[in-house]
Amino acid sequence: MTIQLPDSSGGLRTYEPRTDPLAVTPGAPLASRTVFSAAHVVADPFADVSPDSPAAVDWDATLAFRRHLWSHGLGVAEAMDTAQRGMGLDWAGAAELIRRSAAEAKAVGGRIACGVGTDQLASGTLAEVRAAYEEQLAVVEASGAQAILMASRALAAAARGPEDYLEVYGHLLRQATEPVILHWLGPMFDPALEGYWGSSDLDAATDTFLEVIAAHPDKVDGIKVSLLDARREVDLRRRLPQGVRCYTGDDFHYPELIAGDDQGFSHALLGIFDPLGPLAAEAVRVLDTGDTAGFRALLDPTVELSRHLFQAPTRFYKTGVVFLAWLAGHQSHFTMVGGLQSARSLPHFARAYELADSLGLFPDPKLAEERMKNLLALYGVAR
Repeated sequence: MTIQLPDSSGGLRTYEPRTDPLAVTPGAPLASRTVFSAAHVVADPFADVSPDSPAAVDWDATLAFRRHLWSHGLGVAEAMDTAQRGMGLDWAGAAELIRRSAAEAKAVGGRIACGVGTDQLASGTLAEVRAAYEEQLAVVEASGAQAILMASRALAAAARGPEDYLEVYGHLLRQATEPVILHWLGPMFDPALEGYWGSSDLDAATDTFLEVIAAHPDKVDGIKVSLLDARREVDLRRRLPQGVRCYTGDDFHYPELIAGDDQGFSHALLGIFDPLGPLAAEAVRVLDTGDTAGFRALLDPTVELSRHLFQAPTRFYKTGVVFLAWLAGHQSHFTMVGGLQSARSLPHFARAYELADSLGLFPDPKLAEERMKNLLALYGVAR
């Protein structure tokens, strides 16, 4: 069987799908690396909502996907940008997501960390930013989940220099009851975060970031770096205080960063590990045995798919993530909160399907093929 896929030139090309998925099953807990998958949310396709309405979430399907990730030994990074925080999911929806997912994690013994931000504010003073962070931190801590202090659009707008970041983050770290993960999200993921840490000069911003950590090393479990710059991440992790981890958020260079070098390695907190979850877990189990070459052999071929999903405008990678979840059978439809299913083109979807299928990511290749053909027909491509 073959399928006709559109390309960027407007033509069609013939692709022959795989007939067998990659053989990956849940195994032993991961040992050498701590690995979180940032997870997407599943929209309720029958909700009568508009793109700017509060998100209507299919809670059963959303939690089922998290159980899928936990079954493979991955942690879940909840209510992050992969869950469309600030791009369809507001704070009220995120708070409910945090409470529900944290309760599910407790029930099944899964690891979970949840995003703490300020998205209940469009803008505000530094005092209002602190209060917004405090409100969200209280919700996450009350749920029993680990907190991830996310970058704040409101703080980026209100801060006048590095000292404001030092004051706000220092205040929050003093309040945190358990060590948190600090998240540095680059402007390629969210243009409103340009100049975070008080400077558009990344060297100066890095110094401020490290100053925050150095002042409260006992309150920082680790940092999540999403700058898509492998060398900068390696330099940064080598400057971290003893005991503070680096969780790579680099969806372009994750195999080499997780594998590491003779001076250290990165753990992982990645959006690409939503569609790659079982394969990523299997690769880390291989790494647990000391087989770095085997780890790279499994994970290196996935980078082309990741770079495709995260191509500019990078913030729309969520569309590809949810598209692949639909093809893989984790949800019954390709609808997203905020109507974001329209954010990528048909050739983009076609290439994502081809790359994911070639990796064996679809548990049922025939189902994926049929769904891809249905999407093509919807766009006017004859079956």
